[in-house]
Amino acid sequence: MRYIKIIKFFLLSILISNISFAQQIELGLNAGGASYMGDLNQYNPVKITGLSAGAFVKVNFDPYWAVGLHYNYGKVKGADSLSKFAQERDRNLSFYTPLNEVSLLLHFNFFDLFSPAAKKRLSPYLFAGVGILNYEPKTKYQGEEYLLRLYNTEGQTENYKKFTVTIPFGGGVKYRYTEHLTIFGQAGFRSPLTDYIDDVSGVYANRNSWPNGGLGPVLSDRSGEKTGVYLGDPGTQRGDFRKRDHYMFVGIGISYTFVSQKCFTF
Repeated sequence: MRYIKIIKFFLLSILISNISFAQQIELGLNAGGASYMGDLNQYNPVKITGLSAGAFVKVNFDPYWAVGLHYNYGKVKGADSLSKFAQERDRNLSFYTPLNEVSLLLHFNFFDLFSPAAKKRLSPYLFAGVGILNYEPKTKYQGEEYLLRLYNTEGQTENYKKFTVTIPFGGGVKYRYTEHLTIFGQAGFRSPLTDYIDDVSGVYANRNSWPNGGLGPVLSDRSGEKTGVYLGDPGTQRGDFRKRDHYMFVGIGISYTFVSQKCFTF
């Protein structure tokens, strides 16, 4: 995709601009949990609903600043049937989706951990950047799995895209275990430019919005599956009217930094 090519080109340009960067490259892995906040989870941003894992390569410009190319995978889900609110249980929607994210992040360490004169082994850090997210919400109906964006469940004239721009930001704490190995823990929030991670956004559509009928109306309004009374009158609220869904990756990780005695001297 065009955005991913731009990110890769930018990082490669940095890597080849100075051969000394080969002594400042950091490779890492991380794993933990993923959470989601949106129309099917409006109040608990740290509700972990699935696992996450990732890998990255960073270029450390000095002991404080770095740029990294990151890949993260996670899985999030939500179900009205588990809500403590009767109105949401009556709505009876559910979803689950994998999240595949590629991002370019700027990192800042509060303390020097890597230069020969470094006296600290522990430092908090912050990061922020931009990325591309792939998401495809699905649900199960009568034992079968359905890819929701293909059914235009809010009467859209065309399927919403499965890729979107996302804005990652967060922080953590890292510990320099040895000269090369660093252990870290972090939490990263994401603000994607979409409200359809859970396939829910606005209002119920008129059933005539689906000219061919099919499963569009069925997957749009599932409130009557148990009671026989369907609540999705056209124009009534289906989502929470917030403009975006959000998700978060939390976890721990380990990295290896290629550091020599010549690195980070000024």
